Amino acid sequence: MGNITFLNPEFFWLFLLIPVAIVWLFMKRNDQSATLKISSIKGFKSSESLLAKLKPYLSVLRLAALSSLIVAMARPRTVDISNKTKTTKGIDIVMAVDVSGSMLAKDLKPNRMEALKRVAADFADERPNDRIGLVVYASEAYTKTPVTSDKAVVLEAIKSIKYDNVLQDGTGIGMGLATAVNRLKDSKAKSKVIILLTDGVNNSGFIEPETAADIAKQYGIKVYTIGIGTNGMAEFPYAVGPNGEFLFKMMKVEIDEKLMKSIANKTDGRYFRATSNSKLAEIYGEINKLETTEIEELKFYDYDEKYRPFVWLAGFLLLAEIGLRNTVYKSFI
Repeated sequence: MGNITFLNPEFFWLFLLIPVAIVWLFMKRNDQSATLKISSIKGFKSSESLLAKLKPYLSVLRLAALSSLIVAMARPRTVDISNKTKTTKGIDIVMAVDVSGSMLAKDLKPNRMEALKRVAADFADERPNDRIGLVVYASEAYTKTPVTSDKAVVLEAIKSIKYDNVLQDGTGIGMGLATAVNRLKDSKAKSKVIILLTDGVNNSGFIEPETAADIAKQYGIKVYTIGIGTNGMAEFPYAVGPNGEFLFKMMKVEIDEKLMKSIANKTDGRYFRATSNSKLAEIYGEINKLETTEIEELKFYDYDEKYRPFVWLAGFLLLAEIGLRNTVYKSFI
Protein backbone atom coordinates (compact mmCIF):
# COMPACT_ATOMS: atom_id res chain seq x y z
CA MET A 1 0.00 0.00 0.00
CA GLY A 2 3.05 2.25 0.29
CA ASN A 3 3.01 3.31 -3.38
CA ILE A 4 -0.72 4.10 -3.56
CA THR A 5 -1.64 7.74 -4.14
CA PHE A 6 -5.05 9.46 -4.26
CA LEU A 7 -6.14 11.77 -7.07
CA ASN A 8 -8.93 13.41 -5.00
CA PRO A 9 -7.90 13.08 -1.33
CA GLU A 10 -10.30 15.89 -0.36
CA PHE A 11 -13.14 13.34 -0.43
CA PHE A 12 -11.72 11.83 2.76
CA TRP A 13 -13.37 14.73 4.58
CA LEU A 14 -16.63 12.86 4.01
CA PHE A 15 -15.50 10.38 6.67
CA LEU A 16 -16.62 13.05 9.16
CA LEU A 17 -20.18 12.03 8.21
CA ILE A 18 -19.67 8.49 9.53
CA PRO A 19 -19.88 9.43 13.24
CA VAL A 20 -22.98 11.54 12.47
CA ALA A 21 -24.58 8.56 10.70
CA ILE A 22 -23.75 6.28 13.62
CA VAL A 23 -25.39 8.67 16.10
CA TRP A 24 -28.46 9.05 13.86
CA LEU A 25 -28.86 5.27 13.43
CA PHE A 26 -28.46 4.76 17.18
CA MET A 27 -31.20 7.30 17.92
CA LYS A 28 -33.48 5.74 15.31
CA ARG A 29 -32.78 2.13 16.26
CA ASN A 30 -36.21 1.64 17.79
CA ASP A 31 -37.94 2.93 14.68
CA GLN A 32 -36.36 0.32 12.44
CA SER A 33 -38.95 -2.36 13.34
CA ALA A 34 -42.73 -2.37 13.43
CA THR A 35 -44.26 -2.22 16.94
CA LEU A 36 -47.42 -3.71 18.37
CA LYS A 37 -48.90 -2.50 21.64
CA ILE A 38 -50.70 -5.08 23.81
CA SER A 39 -51.72 -5.07 27.45
CA SER A 40 -49.55 -8.06 28.45
CA ILE A 41 -46.88 -10.38 26.96
CA LYS A 42 -47.23 -13.12 29.56
CA GLY A 43 -48.49 -15.52 26.93
CA PHE A 44 -45.42 -15.01 24.66
CA LYS A 45 -42.00 -16.59 24.85
CA SER A 46 -39.30 -14.06 25.71
CA SER A 47 -36.33 -15.85 24.08
CA GLU A 48 -34.78 -13.92 21.17
CA SER A 49 -33.50 -15.76 18.09
CA LEU A 50 -29.99 -15.27 16.58
CA LEU A 51 -31.46 -13.56 13.51
CA ALA A 52 -33.22 -11.04 15.70
CA LYS A 53 -30.00 -10.31 17.54
CA LEU A 54 -28.16 -9.72 14.24
CA LYS A 55 -30.75 -7.38 12.75
CA PRO A 56 -29.34 -4.17 14.34
CA TYR A 57 -26.03 -4.90 12.61
CA LEU A 58 -27.57 -4.44 9.16
CA SER A 59 -26.69 -0.76 9.52
CA VAL A 60 -23.04 -1.74 9.66
CA LEU A 61 -23.32 -2.93 6.05
CA ARG A 62 -24.64 0.49 5.03
CA LEU A 63 -21.84 2.32 6.86
CA ALA A 64 -19.22 0.04 5.34
CA ALA A 65 -20.70 0.66 1.88
CA LEU A 66 -20.56 4.42 2.49
CA SER A 67 -16.91 4.18 3.59
CA SER A 68 -16.04 2.15 0.52
CA LEU A 69 -17.69 4.73 -1.76
CA ILE A 70 -15.71 7.55 -0.10
CA VAL A 71 -12.45 5.71 -0.73
CA ALA A 72 -13.50 5.09 -4.36
CA MET A 73 -14.26 8.79 -4.89
CA ALA A 74 -10.77 9.66 -3.57
CA ARG A 75 -9.47 7.69 -6.60
CA PRO A 76 -6.73 5.43 -5.19
CA ARG A 77 -4.14 4.46 -7.77
CA THR A 78 -0.58 3.28 -8.09
CA VAL A 79 1.95 5.01 -10.30
CA ASP A 80 5.00 3.65 -12.07
CA ILE A 81 7.47 6.44 -12.94
CA SER A 82 10.18 5.87 -15.54
CA ASN A 83 12.84 8.47 -16.28
CA LYS A 84 14.70 9.17 -19.47
CA THR A 85 17.51 11.70 -19.51
CA LYS A 86 18.94 13.34 -22.57
CA THR A 87 22.04 15.53 -22.58
CA THR A 88 21.12 18.56 -24.66
CA LYS A 89 24.33 20.55 -24.27
CA GLY A 90 27.49 18.49 -23.89
CA ILE A 91 30.88 19.91 -22.94
CA ASP A 92 34.32 18.76 -24.07
CA ILE A 93 37.02 19.43 -21.47
CA VAL A 94 40.79 19.01 -21.69
CA MET A 95 42.89 19.24 -18.53
CA ALA A 96 46.44 20.47 -19.32
CA VAL A 97 48.66 19.58 -16.37
CA ASP A 98 52.17 20.77 -15.61
CA VAL A 99 54.35 17.74 -14.73
CA SER A 100 57.67 19.53 -14.31
CA GLY A 101 59.88 18.73 -11.32
CA SER A 102 58.57 21.70 -9.36
CA MET A 103 55.20 19.93 -9.12
CA LEU A 104 56.85 17.76 -6.44
CA ALA A 105 57.05 20.77 -4.11
CA LYS A 106 55.59 20.04 -0.67
CA ASP A 107 53.57 23.18 -0.01
CA LEU A 108 50.48 21.08 -0.85
CA LYS A 109 50.22 17.69 0.82
CA PRO A 110 51.80 15.28 0.16
CA ASN A 111 52.95 17.35 -2.84
CA ARG A 112 51.41 19.46 -5.58
CA MET A 113 51.14 16.64 -8.10
CA GLU A 114 49.44 14.17 -5.78
CA ALA A 115 47.05 16.83 -4.49
CA LEU A 116 46.12 17.71 -8.07
CA LYS A 117 45.53 14.08 -9.04
CA ARG A 118 43.01 13.59 -6.23
CA VAL A 119 41.05 16.74 -7.06
CA ALA A 120 41.16 16.19 -10.83
CA ALA A 121 39.87 12.61 -10.40
CA ASP A 122 36.92 13.85 -8.32
CA PHE A 123 36.20 16.53 -10.93
CA ALA A 124 36.13 14.00 -13.77
CA ASP A 125 34.00 11.59 -11.76
CA GLU A 126 31.38 14.29 -11.12
CA ARG A 127 30.88 15.01 -14.85
CA PRO A 128 29.34 11.79 -16.25
CA ASN A 129 27.72 13.56 -19.22
CA ASP A 130 30.83 15.28 -20.58
CA ARG A 131 33.87 14.14 -22.52
CA ILE A 132 37.25 14.73 -20.90
CA GLY A 133 40.83 14.53 -22.19
CA LEU A 134 44.22 14.90 -20.54
CA VAL A 135 47.38 16.67 -21.74
CA VAL A 136 50.63 16.72 -19.72
CA TYR A 137 53.49 19.10 -20.33
CA ALA A 138 56.89 20.15 -19.05
CA SER A 139 59.28 21.67 -21.61
CA GLU A 140 57.26 19.75 -24.23
CA ALA A 141 53.73 18.34 -24.22
CA TYR A 142 51.82 15.27 -25.29
CA THR A 143 48.27 13.92 -25.08
CA LYS A 144 47.97 11.35 -22.33
CA THR A 145 44.39 10.52 -23.29
CA PRO A 146 42.22 12.06 -26.04
CA VAL A 147 38.80 13.52 -25.32
CA THR A 148 36.59 10.58 -24.34
CA SER A 149 33.38 9.78 -22.50
CA ASP A 150 34.98 6.67 -20.97
CA LYS A 151 35.51 7.87 -17.40
CA ALA A 152 37.45 4.73 -16.46
CA VAL A 153 40.10 5.61 -19.05
CA VAL A 154 40.25 9.23 -17.86
CA LEU A 155 40.54 8.27 -14.19
CA GLU A 156 43.29 5.76 -14.94
CA ALA A 157 45.19 8.40 -16.93
CA ILE A 158 44.94 10.89 -14.06
CA LYS A 159 46.07 8.23 -11.59
CA SER A 160 49.16 7.47 -13.69
CA ILE A 161 50.40 11.09 -13.84
CA LYS A 162 53.93 11.30 -12.42
CA TYR A 163 57.24 13.07 -12.81
CA ASP A 164 59.57 11.07 -15.05
CA ASN A 165 62.17 11.51 -17.73
CA VAL A 166 59.76 11.20 -20.67
CA LEU A 167 59.62 15.00 -20.94
CA GLN A 168 62.60 17.28 -20.49
CA ASP A 169 62.23 19.32 -17.35
CA GLY A 170 60.98 22.87 -17.73
CA THR A 171 57.66 24.71 -18.02
CA GLY A 172 56.34 25.13 -21.54
CA ILE A 173 52.94 26.72 -20.86
CA GLY A 174 52.50 27.58 -24.54
CA MET A 175 53.26 23.98 -25.55
CA GLY A 176 50.74 22.57 -23.08
CA LEU A 177 48.00 25.01 -24.11
CA ALA A 178 48.61 24.52 -27.84
CA THR A 179 48.46 20.73 -27.49
CA ALA A 180 45.18 21.00 -25.56
CA VAL A 181 43.76 23.33 -28.24
CA ASN A 182 44.73 20.80 -30.89
CA ARG A 183 42.65 18.15 -29.10
CA LEU A 184 39.56 20.40 -29.10
CA LYS A 185 39.72 22.39 -32.34
CA ASP A 186 37.67 19.84 -34.32
CA SER A 187 35.21 19.14 -31.50
CA LYS A 188 31.51 19.46 -32.36
CA ALA A 189 30.52 20.04 -28.72
CA LYS A 190 28.45 23.10 -27.85
CA SER A 191 31.09 24.19 -25.32
CA LYS A 192 34.85 23.58 -25.34
CA VAL A 193 36.92 24.14 -22.21
CA ILE A 194 40.60 23.85 -21.23
CA ILE A 195 41.72 23.78 -17.60
CA LEU A 196 45.37 24.86 -17.71
CA LEU A 197 47.38 24.29 -14.54
CA THR A 198 50.95 25.35 -13.82
CA ASP A 199 53.18 26.16 -10.86
CA GLY A 200 55.83 28.28 -12.54
CA VAL A 201 56.73 30.61 -15.37
CA ASN A 202 57.01 29.87 -19.06
CA ASN A 203 60.65 29.01 -19.76
CA SER A 204 60.54 26.31 -22.45
CA GLY A 205 58.96 25.39 -25.75
CA PHE A 206 58.77 27.06 -29.14
CA ILE A 207 55.12 28.24 -28.91
CA GLU A 208 54.42 31.41 -26.99
CA PRO A 209 51.53 31.16 -24.48
CA GLU A 210 49.87 34.29 -25.88
CA THR A 211 49.96 32.79 -29.37
CA ALA A 212 48.35 29.57 -28.09
CA ALA A 213 45.70 31.69 -26.33
CA ASP A 214 44.93 33.50 -29.60
CA ILE A 215 44.43 30.14 -31.31
CA ALA A 216 42.14 28.97 -28.49
CA LYS A 217 40.04 32.13 -28.87
CA GLN A 218 39.83 31.60 -32.63
CA TYR A 219 38.31 28.15 -32.08
CA GLY A 220 35.93 29.38 -29.39
CA ILE A 221 37.71 27.51 -26.60
CA LYS A 222 37.40 28.88 -23.07
CA VAL A 223 40.51 28.53 -20.87
CA TYR A 224 40.42 28.40 -17.07
CA THR A 225 43.93 28.90 -15.70
CA ILE A 226 45.13 27.74 -12.28
CA GLY A 227 48.34 28.75 -10.56
CA ILE A 228 49.22 26.12 -7.96
CA GLY A 229 51.56 26.94 -5.08
CA THR A 230 51.60 28.75 -1.77
CA ASN A 231 52.64 32.36 -1.31
CA GLY A 232 56.24 32.85 -0.25
CA MET A 233 58.58 29.90 0.24
CA ALA A 234 58.11 26.16 -0.30
CA GLU A 235 60.16 22.95 -0.24
CA PHE A 236 61.32 22.27 -3.81
CA PRO A 237 63.32 19.32 -5.16
CA TYR A 238 66.73 20.50 -6.33
CA ALA A 239 68.77 17.31 -6.74
CA VAL A 240 68.69 13.52 -6.51
CA GLY A 241 70.52 11.95 -3.58
CA PRO A 242 72.79 8.87 -3.66
CA ASN A 243 69.84 6.70 -2.69
CA GLY A 244 67.85 7.89 -5.73
CA GLU A 245 65.46 10.06 -3.71
CA PHE A 246 64.92 13.78 -4.24
CA LEU A 247 66.61 16.31 -2.03
CA PHE A 248 64.52 19.32 -1.01
CA LYS A 249 65.27 22.87 0.08
CA MET A 250 63.27 26.01 0.71
CA MET A 251 62.90 28.15 -2.40
CA LYS A 252 60.72 31.06 -3.47
CA VAL A 253 57.44 30.24 -5.23
CA GLU A 254 57.22 32.00 -8.59
CA ILE A 255 54.08 31.86 -10.73
CA ASP A 256 53.52 34.09 -13.77
CA GLU A 257 50.07 35.23 -12.65
CA LYS A 258 50.03 38.09 -15.13
CA LEU A 259 50.38 35.64 -18.02
CA MET A 260 47.78 33.25 -16.60
CA LYS A 261 45.28 36.09 -16.12
CA SER A 262 45.92 37.30 -19.66
CA ILE A 263 45.23 33.84 -21.15
CA ALA A 264 42.00 33.51 -19.12
CA ASN A 265 40.75 37.00 -19.99
CA LYS A 266 41.51 36.59 -23.69
CA THR A 267 39.45 33.38 -23.91
CA ASP A 268 36.57 34.48 -21.61
CA GLY A 269 37.78 32.18 -18.84
CA ARG A 270 38.96 32.89 -15.29
CA TYR A 271 42.20 32.69 -13.35
CA PHE A 272 42.44 30.95 -9.96
CA ARG A 273 45.23 30.61 -7.41
CA ALA A 274 45.46 27.36 -5.44
CA THR A 275 47.56 27.93 -2.32
CA SER A 276 46.42 24.83 -0.42
CA ASN A 277 44.72 21.45 -0.88
CA SER A 278 41.34 22.84 0.18
CA LYS A 279 41.68 25.86 -2.11
CA LEU A 280 42.53 23.62 -5.06
CA ALA A 281 39.41 21.52 -4.36
CA GLU A 282 37.30 24.70 -4.13
CA ILE A 283 38.63 25.90 -7.49
CA TYR A 284 37.71 22.70 -9.31
CA GLY A 285 34.33 22.78 -7.55
CA GLU A 286 33.74 26.33 -8.79
CA ILE A 287 34.72 25.42 -12.36
CA ASN A 288 32.35 22.47 -12.07
CA LYS A 289 29.52 24.90 -11.26
CA LEU A 290 30.50 27.43 -13.93
CA GLU A 291 30.52 24.82 -16.70
CA THR A 292 27.15 23.13 -16.24
CA THR A 293 25.78 20.61 -18.70
CA GLU A 294 22.13 21.09 -19.66
CA ILE A 295 20.19 17.86 -19.22
CA GLU A 296 16.63 17.26 -20.34
CA GLU A 297 14.81 14.81 -18.11
CA LEU A 298 11.62 13.16 -19.32
CA LYS A 299 9.32 11.42 -16.86
CA PHE A 300 6.69 8.90 -17.92
CA TYR A 301 3.82 8.15 -15.53
CA ASP A 302 1.85 4.89 -15.79
CA TYR A 303 -1.22 5.00 -13.53
CA ASP A 304 -3.14 1.90 -12.42
CA GLU A 305 -6.56 2.90 -11.05
CA LYS A 306 -7.60 1.04 -7.87
CA TYR A 307 -11.04 2.55 -7.19
CA ARG A 308 -13.10 -0.11 -9.00
CA PRO A 309 -12.84 -2.81 -6.28
CA PHE A 310 -14.15 -0.29 -3.73
CA VAL A 311 -17.15 0.52 -5.96
CA TRP A 312 -17.89 -3.19 -6.37
CA LEU A 313 -17.56 -3.70 -2.60
CA ALA A 314 -19.93 -0.81 -1.86
CA GLY A 315 -22.48 -2.17 -4.33
CA PHE A 316 -22.25 -5.67 -2.86
CA LEU A 317 -22.74 -4.39 0.72
CA LEU A 318 -25.77 -2.29 -0.26
CA LEU A 319 -27.36 -5.19 -2.15
CA ALA A 320 -26.69 -7.47 0.81
CA GLU A 321 -28.43 -5.07 3.20
CA ILE A 322 -31.41 -4.53 0.87
CA GLY A 323 -31.70 -8.27 0.27
CA LEU A 324 -31.64 -9.14 3.97
CA ARG A 325 -34.18 -6.43 4.85
CA ASN A 326 -36.57 -7.69 2.17
CA THR A 327 -36.17 -11.42 2.84
CA VAL A 328 -34.89 -12.70 6.16
CA TYR A 329 -35.85 -9.59 8.13
CA LYS A 330 -38.99 -8.68 6.19
CA SER A 331 -41.91 -7.98 8.54
CA PHE A 332 -45.58 -8.45 7.79
CA ILE A 333 -46.51 -5.62 10.15
